[in-house]
Amino acid sequence: MLYNQLLVITEGDTLVKIEGTLDEIRELIGDARRTVRDVKSTSKKVAKTAQKTKRKLSDWQRYIRNKSNHIKFKRGDRKGRLDLKAMSRAFKRSRKK
Repeated sequence: MLYNQLLVITEGDTLVKIEGTLDEIRELIGDARRTVRDVKSTSKKVAKTAQKTKRKLSDWQRYIRNKSNHIKFKRGDRKGRLDLKAMSRAFKRSRKK
């Protein structure tokens, strides 16, 4: 029966010495790999679920999304880009009561 030693680097860059037969070492490392795989798959499921739940957009975000509210620069370096300053003024005026 062979008795083996294995040095494993953990997450914190520390060396851990594992001793035992080849079958025992394979069993330990196999368990660790399965655990890592399970954690990864669970975290992906949680991320997917979190991604599905959307929050309500703010009034400003809804205003910006509407193409009819877009005010664009007509000349100069910024020609064609949104004029957010003018849009902000228009948004604030539209919400005044």
